[in-house]
Amino acid sequence: MTILDPLQADSTLNSDSNLNAGHPETARHATRLGAHPIPGGGTRFRIWTTTAQQVEVRVDGQIYPMQALEGHYFETELPVGVGVRYIFLLDGVPRPDPYAQFLPDGVHGEAEVVNVEDYTWVNTNWQGLKLEDCVFYELHVGTFTPQGTYRAAQERLPYLAELGVTAIELMPIAAFPGQRGWGYDGVALCSPYAPYGRPDELKAFIDAAHGLGIAVILDVVYNHFGPDGAYLAAYAPSYFTDRFSSPWGAGLDYAEVHMRRYITGNARMWLRDYHFDGLRLDATQAMQDDSEVHILQELAQEVHKLGGTHLLLAEDYRNLPELVTEYHLDGIWVDDFHHEVRVTLTGDQDGYYSAYTGGAAALAHAINRGWVFEGQFWAEENRPRGKKADALDAPNFVYFIQNHDQVGNRAIGDRVHHLDRVSDGAFRGASLLLLTLPMTPLLFQGQEWASSAPFPFFSDHHGELGAAVSEGRKREFGTFESFSSQEILDPQAEATYLQAKLNWAEREEGEHARTLALYRDLLWLRREDPVLRHRSRRNMEAGQNGDVLWVRHRTDAGERLLLWNTGRDEAELAMLKLSLPAEVIRHSEGRSGVATLLPGEAALLGGQA
Repeated sequence: MTILDPLQADSTLNSDSNLNAGHPETARHATRLGAHPIPGGGTRFRIWTTTAQQVEVRVDGQIYPMQALEGHYFETELPVGVGVRYIFLLDGVPRPDPYAQFLPDGVHGEAEVVNVEDYTWVNTNWQGLKLEDCVFYELHVGTFTPQGTYRAAQERLPYLAELGVTAIELMPIAAFPGQRGWGYDGVALCSPYAPYGRPDELKAFIDAAHGLGIAVILDVVYNHFGPDGAYLAAYAPSYFTDRFSSPWGAGLDYAEVHMRRYITGNARMWLRDYHFDGLRLDATQAMQDDSEVHILQELAQEVHKLGGTHLLLAEDYRNLPELVTEYHLDGIWVDDFHHEVRVTLTGDQDGYYSAYTGGAAALAHAINRGWVFEGQFWAEENRPRGKKADALDAPNFVYFIQNHDQVGNRAIGDRVHHLDRVSDGAFRGASLLLLTLPMTPLLFQGQEWASSAPFPFFSDHHGELGAAVSEGRKREFGTFESFSSQEILDPQAEATYLQAKLNWAEREEGEHARTLALYRDLLWLRREDPVLRHRSRRNMEAGQNGDVLWVRHRTDAGERLLLWNTGRDEAELAMLKLSLPAEVIRHSEGRSGVATLLPGEAALLGGQA
């Protein structure tokens, strides 16, 4: 038997997006780990382990020996096909496959042999979207619909297209334990979470989205594995290292070639085999790597050399422009903007909000600079944080006023518009600001109609682990007032999860309907307005006059001016002494050409060049 170098084969051939089961087998197919159908019939089972001397595979109850190869690889080819169930035996001990492509019975069960390349795509001409054209909609499959499945979410795609959403960001779907969860404790990165549906149903969702002009981005977690069901270490402890530590467990050793290929190969799999349009990388500040080429840089290289347009976004609070300028990621989630908006709306000063002042001046500064911290002292970590973002343009900044973390990391998962101290007008004002800036906006599911559904943290861990996870969250967010002044929802209770499901019937009622109409109008303006559709920081400046924030957009096509009264008193536009364009786009006007902004209200003004 010819022994091929799996790492060399993977690195040189794994980017071929045209490979499928009907083509002759290549080194990429012949050497990848896990279980893969062989062109012409049968399945190859292949693993790498440094812990076992004898390796077998149990297929539909029958045990077969696997041949030891050079370099701690074990392999066998069997005359079985798609649909059979299997599990590996390491020195007689059953161990689920960390490279499994589907785990229908959960992360501790047998895997199913599937052919991820055997799907007939309909929208084959789709090439993806540039970041500047993206309006992201963060979606949790389990709570987006009552059914909590890919199929049910697919039925809502026309609504998102009509709303003006151009890109969906799916919260993590790599297999994690239990029947519910956020997905950030995934353990089998190649296996879509079974309760949401089968792999082909996920592909059908993405295919349908592309048919409506909507890109689909996947949230992936490459900084840690969940505490339950992670079997990589049972195969080889060297996947992990004590050189680094993680808040969530053992540090991943990206310098270890198998771990590195596990991560980069997984990224290629989602993009190549499932046709995702990009990846959002969770907590990249925790992806510590002492390799010559940082894992983030290699991920960017691998993603961008695939055909079409693929995006790579970082969730990273460090405010480091080199993630874009040197590592060549496409964009960064910007917490600073959210925090300034939050403090403006609520006055919160607990936890990390204590570093932000809120108000018109602070918002203007954040918008002009891109973010807030550019090297100033950061008390949370007792060190300076951030660098100047002058080299980045507007689309590189992903802005939001809600996301899963900023809602879910509260004791009861209440959204900002749920708070009595935040008026409906103030929430609409923040929404107007978000969607008229040239930065890349992200909405969180239901935000567009001011959903009544909270989004508390929920998981489905067993016994002692579940209790430990619940206590851990109390400690992590103990500096926030809500964790001491409110009854904390039990993350393990099914009722906590059920509260998070969106109530779709309410979106056409009362204030929900008015908010939804505003979001539709704003997304139309963002796309069609000849001034607002430009995505450059050079065309924009922000400032303040008292409690009124102003943001001016100027292009050859004309001028737009956003005014948002962030204070507690009425403000007359005429008193701002600004050179305002003639047309005022708002629901009411004052006397003698003097318009009044009530507390929290915003206005968008426009004029021709």
